[in-house]
Amino acid sequence: MKPLNFFALLLFIAGLVWVFTLSESSVRNIQKLYYSSISPIISKGGETEAFANDFVKEVEHSQDLQKKLAQALSERDRFKLIASKVQDLEAENNELRSALDFKKQTEFDVIAARVIRKQPQMCGKTIEINRGAEKGLGESLCVLASNGGLVGRVHTPGDEVSSVLLITDEGSHVSVRVEGTTEVGIIVGRRTNYGEAPRLRLRYLSKNAILRKGMKVYTDGRGDLFPANIPIGTIEDFKVGPVDGEAEIIPAVDFTNLKTVFVIADSPGD
Repeated sequence: MKPLNFFALLLFIAGLVWVFTLSESSVRNIQKLYYSSISPIISKGGETEAFANDFVKEVEHSQDLQKKLAQALSERDRFKLIASKVQDLEAENNELRSALDFKKQTEFDVIAARVIRKQPQMCGKTIEINRGAEKGLGESLCVLASNGGLVGRVHTPGDEVSSVLLITDEGSHVSVRVEGTTEVGIIVGRRTNYGEAPRLRLRYLSKNAILRKGMKVYTDGRGDLFPANIPIGTIEDFKVGPVDGEAEIIPAVDFTNLKTVFVIADSPGD
């Protein structure tokens, strides 16, 4: 055995003999010293354990809140969807009520139709409706909105679907009069940019016409294409050119939200 190992063995044996020969009070003092030295570590360990427990509880509480929040957001989205459907049903109900009222009040024999397709404003201004020859629709029949305003005329009647040329199209021409004056002219569509509200032009007015903003414009019945006294719109602006006057007209019909129309069953000449 090496001397160093032998010396260590002697120290270990001496330590054992010393411990076993100590009095009870000495052993207790040693224990007291030992526990006092490690008590801060134990205390810190307890605090750490308490902190860890609190942290775990906080995480569990946070996860519970996240679940409740996700559930609340899901309920909110569900109620928003329900509210949207209710609004759509309410709008459809109001539209149907308006249509029924119009059919009762109008002097014309009309056929109700739904707008099933619209062309973009930058293209030719036509719409398609879900009525055709099976309902008696023919070419050039007059088409009205639920407020009685002029929409246009049937352009291409089909068996079940028909195309309607709107008065906002540049190829449309309507003979009209200005209420409260002797002024008559021709309404034509005015080209607008995509997204802009449709406008009309009232052409061939006299240069000395006295027209004010807000004056109403109606069909005058000339040409046997449209019945007389159908609302066209109101004057927005009037300008005098080298030969005649021209007015800008705001249509009586909201073409951007057109959903239901009415086709007059008989042409004015019948």
